[in-house]
Amino acid sequence: MKIVVLDGYTENPGDLSWAPLEALGELTVYDRTSYVEAPIIAERIGDAEIVVMNKTPISKETIDKCPNIKAIAVLATGYNVVDYNYAKEKGIPVLNVPTYGTASVSQFSIALLLEICHHIGHHSKSVHDGNWASNVDWCYWDYPLIELEGKTIGIIGFGRIGQAEGRIAKALGMNVLAYDLYPNDSGKAIGEYVDLDTLLAKSDVVSLHCNLTPENTGLINKDTIAKMKDGAILINNARGQLINEQDVADALNSGKLGAAGLDVVYTEPIKADNPLLKAKNCIITPHISWAPKESRQRIMDITADNIKAFLAGSPVNVVNK
Repeated sequence: MKIVVLDGYTENPGDLSWAPLEALGELTVYDRTSYVEAPIIAERIGDAEIVVMNKTPISKETIDKCPNIKAIAVLATGYNVVDYNYAKEKGIPVLNVPTYGTASVSQFSIALLLEICHHIGHHSKSVHDGNWASNVDWCYWDYPLIELEGKTIGIIGFGRIGQAEGRIAKALGMNVLAYDLYPNDSGKAIGEYVDLDTLLAKSDVVSLHCNLTPENTGLINKDTIAKMKDGAILINNARGQLINEQDVADALNSGKLGAAGLDVVYTEPIKADNPLLKAKNCIITPHISWAPKESRQRIMDITADNIKAFLAGSPVNVVNK
């Protein structure tokens, strides 16, 4: 069984082992192939039967050029870069990793919020630059500092990650509101389910943890921002396409939004002309919520289990049944 990994570097830059996949067949690993449609994708797949990828697109054309493909394993939860419907027509299951980053992604969303509240990185750099040593007062701060206890966080998308963030926020003394299409008892134990307009109107912090769908693309835009409190904080480490970036930048620059903490943008890597890069009070990190070693090890292990189950004739985590 030939297995090819097309873009393995972000999953394993050298601190993990590919041994779980090596045990399953003849493994070839490429650090990077292409993040746009290109002939090299089919060339590197060749006659491999199992294709493993993260962000390298697998199109109808690539599938047609590689008739040996028997399964496509995605090193992630999202699988929109695969033409999974055509793969289904060809009898090729697409396997994903549905649950691996609940702890790390929820932790990172709170880290973005705390950085906005305290600007720890900025103040540490200021001290190292000598500004404390030369200060006439015994302390100083360059940004308003924010205490979270008693404030309200509204979480849009209250599944595993949203609820994990809600538990952390609750431990910080915050009130938790939630909007989700499918309320459940575990969510009700953490926060109060409300409609979207109520959440926007009452929340000091709005945090996104919903899946990306055609219906919620651009969910945060000038109209929904207008319904928020003046000075509200926006957190997004779900999907960049959930926000209208120009509208968010405009709201930050006008002060309607007090700050934003973003780990995702519409086009990744970020484009040099993205309006958020010059927006006021906007923290942007390079899509790393998922990337702690512990999370990536889970991805490796679950991907290996997905391939094992497929080879045994009982595939699991199939997104295109």
